[in-house]
Amino acid sequence: MKKMEVTNRKAFHDYTILKEIECGISLKGSEVKSVRKGSIDLKEAYVVIKNNEAFLLNMYVAHYEEANTFNHEERRTRKLLIHKKEIKKLQELKEQEGISLIPIKAYFKNNHLKILIGVGKGKKLYDKREDIKKRDLERLNRREMKY
Repeated sequence: MKKMEVTNRKAFHDYTILKEIECGISLKGSEVKSVRKGSIDLKEAYVVIKNNEAFLLNMYVAHYEEANTFNHEERRTRKLLIHKKEIKKLQELKEQEGISLIPIKAYFKNNHLKILIGVGKGKKLYDKREDIKKRDLERLNRREMKY
C-alpha cells in the first residue's frame, strides 16, 4: 500500500513558516475514503479559530463515487482536533499583524488523518524573488558538481 501524503507547495512560496503544529481532523466516512485515494487539495485552505475551536476552511475533498446519497460537500468546514492550550497559543500568534494559519501537509499516521498547520508570515514580492534566485543558484551548483 502506498503512503498518502499531500503537501501545500503554495504555502512555502507565499509564506515564511515560523512554527508547525500537528493536529487531527474530524471527517465523515466518505471523506476518509476519498482522502485515502488521494483526492484532496490544500491549495486554498486556511485555518480559523472561533469560540476556542479551530476549523479548516476551503479544503477540497472530492466526492467518493461509491457513497451515492451519503456523500459529503466538497469544501465544507471541518473541525480540527487540537488541545485547548495549543488553540490559545495559536490565537495569540494569529493576533499579531501579518500572521496566518495555513495547512502545510496532510498525511496518515496510525490510520488517522493528520494535518500539519504552519504559522506563517506573508512574504513580500522581493522575498519571493530572492528565494527563486537561491533555488536557481543551488540547482546550478548541483549541476556543476555532477560534471
